[in-house]
Amino acid sequence: MSDQAVPRRRGRVLARGFYARGAVEVAPQLLNKLLVRDGRAGRIVEVEAYRGSDDRASHAFSGLTARNATMFGRPGRLYVYFTYGMHFCANAVCMPEGTAEAVLLRALAPVSGLDLMREARPGIVNDENLASGPAKLCQAMGITRAEDGADLVTGSVGIRVVDDGVPPPTVPASSGRVGIRHATELPWRWWVPGDPNVSKSRVQPARGRR
Repeated sequence: MSDQAVPRRRGRVLARGFYARGAVEVAPQLLNKLLVRDGRAGRIVEVEAYRGSDDRASHAFSGLTARNATMFGRPGRLYVYFTYGMHFCANAVCMPEGTAEAVLLRALAPVSGLDLMREARPGIVNDENLASGPAKLCQAMGITRAEDGADLVTGSVGIRVVDDGVPPPTVPASSGRVGIRHATELPWRWWVPGDPNVSKSRVQPARGRR
């Protein structure tokens, strides 16, 4: 299927060129886009950027491995990894093929398909907690390691990122990245100010350099 042949749902599917840039540039522009899959849709309200060999916190810091191979592939693919022996996390791959950078999708504001999300996240009382963190997001959207390498542009497994006309915040909130040991001083985490679906670590102050 060509990129041009993708059916448009809830707006315009983001083109390959959107992702073919540095993750630090792409990440804040992904805010307020929709992640769509099989009747479920959530607005992206929190992200983090990860670069490659110059970013100690990146999975690509030490080079190509079987685990991170998708990061080195075509931009616009989904890099999914397994962490802490129990959680999956999803990233949008950036930069031209061969250069590994990615944007971690940290939180969604549920828009549609809430019954499916609730079924995937049993026991959640408050819908604001359905996808308020990277592991919760993957659970709510049914994303596992099996979706690693999925094409967000062609929708190869039904997952897409689309623009429905809601712009990113003019001045997104930002902070250092969380849940990592290295390069925490870099303010490469952004979120939609005031959105209740952002992960609970949103209060960390921004510091360091861009």
